[in-house]
Amino acid sequence: MAVEIELKLRITPEQLAKLKRNTLLRAHSVSRPTTHRLYNIYYDTPKLELHSSKMALRLRHDEGSWLQTLKAGGSVHAGLHQRNEWEVAVSGPTLDFSSPEQAEWKMNLPLSLRNKLQPVFVTDFFRTSRMLDFKGSQIELCIDQGMISIEHRSMPVCELELELKSGEPQHLFELALEILDVVPFELETFSKAEQGYRLLSGYTEDPASGVARVLAKTDMLADGLKAQIWSGLQHFQVNFSGVMGHGAMVCDDAEYLHQMRVALRRLRVVLRLAEKVRADKQLAGFYKDVSELCFALGRIREWDVFIDQMVQPMCMRRPEHAGLQALLRVSELQRTACYSALRGDAHVREVQRLLLRFAIWMNGKYWKPSGRQPQVQDFATRRLSKLTKRFVRFGQRLDTADAGQLHALRILAKKLRYSAEFFASWYGKQKAGVYLVSLSKVQDVLGWINDVAAAHRLLDELETGAALAGHQDAAALARSWIAHEHAGELPVLRKCMKKFNGQPLFWKK
Repeated sequence: MAVEIELKLRITPEQLAKLKRNTLLRAHSVSRPTTHRLYNIYYDTPKLELHSSKMALRLRHDEGSWLQTLKAGGSVHAGLHQRNEWEVAVSGPTLDFSSPEQAEWKMNLPLSLRNKLQPVFVTDFFRTSRMLDFKGSQIELCIDQGMISIEHRSMPVCELELELKSGEPQHLFELALEILDVVPFELETFSKAEQGYRLLSGYTEDPASGVARVLAKTDMLADGLKAQIWSGLQHFQVNFSGVMGHGAMVCDDAEYLHQMRVALRRLRVVLRLAEKVRADKQLAGFYKDVSELCFALGRIREWDVFIDQMVQPMCMRRPEHAGLQALLRVSELQRTACYSALRGDAHVREVQRLLLRFAIWMNGKYWKPSGRQPQVQDFATRRLSKLTKRFVRFGQRLDTADAGQLHALRILAKKLRYSAEFFASWYGKQKAGVYLVSLSKVQDVLGWINDVAAAHRLLDELETGAALAGHQDAAALARSWIAHEHAGELPVLRKCMKKFNGQPLFWKK
């Protein structure tokens, strides 16, 4: 068994041609590029049981010979794919499990599965590869261009693969940063096999929700922090691809964007926890970068909520009202402009740069053991107790709270919830479950109150522009409708806070 470590980069054919003309690759090359065709047949059962078990089985035809490969397990961190891989030469385009050295194959593919295997899709592409020496690491650079096909559909493939043959994984990210200075690309979270399965399913998967990593009680605090940062980066990256609409037949922009913001908020909380353990200049810089990106996405999210949950329902009730229809049109134009900027080359490039910088830092000195680490539960008790004390104190002033104080309470609710989710598995998820549900309800109500405040800010902006000229009554009608629909939020918040305050603190014995 071998462990494959490679970084996948999605790139357009035009940018690929530009990269080929640049001197960067030649400067690091230790071999001449060679090109050959790779034809791959992927197999699975009718119910796609291999895919469900995170395995991929293929037959590859390469320069007259056939190779049978099984990939299983592994992980993806900021585009870095690490998977267990088993390979065996076979005589032709037929699966063969007769080789005596295939004991591990038989363990991963029992007879009950092997008897049901059938072709499910094909990848057919030309690969141009060369070896690079980058800072002492040996890296194989592969340029793949071709197609992924099922019976009635196909999709193009154009990507770079940087495979580590020897050396440090962080050098893959550093080389990618140098490539990014030449041409834009996006880190690819999906292997070609996974893209084939997505084509097979018609891209029906929903935007990805973040799930806090389950950590063992024996895990060290640094290991837990690192796992949660990788999880947050992956959560953000997958949904960013959804916002970009790669391969998707239907793209639910609003939910993809919402999940991107959730990922960034979780990431920000974990970075702050790491700073409490050991301060670091780069860590502080990442916290600032993540905060700025979260703020920028928040602006788009405000338009999403305003249109989908306020303006559109008003228009459905009063379809004859010309002012409301004008309000909807101008709001949608504003949202479209925001999404266009998000998908712009300059912004996409900066997002990829941030992810690569994160990956280099995550593989760097900060995470090397240095000195004694605090005990997880001692650290968690102090942090959660401090946040809870502040949250309860803020919540006791609801009757006199203004918009700014309610916003501060909402931010504090997020910090407390994400911190509690992070530490929950060290205490037992069941023990923390009721506490987290109760806190989540408080956060939801605070979120709605914030959405109402944002709606009034957006209406202020629209009223000062020329687009609503002649329809000033629409803004007044919208304000009245919003006030009527959400008049009861503060009493609901008091009720939720009272219930939350009665919950036992799961981190205390």
